[in-house]
Amino acid sequence: MTAYKKDPARIAQLSQEEFYVTQQSGTERPGTGKLLHNKEPGIYVDIVSGEPLFASADKFDSHCGWPSFTKPIDNVEEFEDRTHGMVRVEVRSKHGDSHLGHVFPDGPRDRGGLRYCINSASLRFVHRDDMEAEGYGAYIDQVEDVT
Repeated sequence: MTAYKKDPARIAQLSQEEFYVTQQSGTERPGTGKLLHNKEPGIYVDIVSGEPLFASADKFDSHCGWPSFTKPIDNVEEFEDRTHGMVRVEVRSKHGDSHLGHVFPDGPRDRGGLRYCINSASLRFVHRDDMEAEGYGAYIDQVEDVT
């Protein structure tokens, strides 16, 4: 089993936006994320620790400007967030402690009712064809073709 952790060497390689989002709990501008319109089969992992977070089968277009998922695979923790005069639920990676985004109760009812609104800048996408070679083979059963 892989031991995921916050990797200082990887943090040093982050772009300014990736650092702002993951390490300073920032938010990328809506509609600008590189993974917003990705429809390929695979998984989304923490850009800092590599821990698996979301599967393409759980991604949906919520028209909010950020990638949205109905549920996490694993390795996600939720915390109360009272910043910016709001009460929200922040989502962070369990081992990398990266800020990912927020979860809201306005997702598809038939898929659990949650919307994990996640910054592309906090994620790295691993295509299904590369999952086995990159050590994510155990998660292939959670990936399906999305058209």
